[in-house]
Amino acid sequence: MKYALLIYSDETRWDTMSTEDKQKMYEQHNAYGQDLAKAGVIRGGAELKPVTTATTLRFVDGKSATTLDGPFAETKEQLGGFYMIDVENLEQALEWAAKMPMATGSVEVRPAGVDAAS
Repeated sequence: MKYALLIYSDETRWDTMSTEDKQKMYEQHNAYGQDLAKAGVIRGGAELKPVTTATTLRFVDGKSATTLDGPFAETKEQLGGFYMIDVENLEQALEWAAKMPMATGSVEVRPAGVDAAS
């Protein structure tokens, strides 16, 4: 079963991290990704650019409109990246999520629904 490991953290903390700490975090995620690959469970993933670069497409009455001044997330943590994994069950997904390199923040483990590639 596929699970998305959604990485949430406060983007402002990243802005205040030293270059060395950022490099260490990238190295840790690179190693984590390699571990997922060695286990044969990774199906994709990416770091996301800051929420300030996002463009939102909203739907009202079946019609879409591009909004350039949002998203309007009233939260202290923003979605910063994700891994898509394919494991047997939620317990295995949680085990992988627990190994996620994180200074602060959270990882949401969400099962995938209909596969867009099918």
